[in-house]
Amino acid sequence: MTLYDVFLKGEKLMEYISAKEASEKWGISKRRVQILCAENRIKGVMKVGNVWIIPKNSQKPKDARIKMIKDSEEK
Repeated sequence: MTLYDVFLKGEKLMEYISAKEASEKWGISKRRVQILCAENRIKGVMKVGNVWIIPKNSQKPKDARIKMIKDSEEK
């Protein structure tokens, strides 16, 4: 696993992973991770050049394409 570390004045701020590594971790395609990054659905994501870097401890965002049914709507 390749980690990208961000330093400020010699102090490590955070560890990042690539979109490819996030896709393997979350079980989705690299392209889907890139779309989530472009839509700002992942907190703390940054684009460096043409590479998205994602905080190592980020959680996979909920799928906004799936609507949740409220209990009152089921009855």
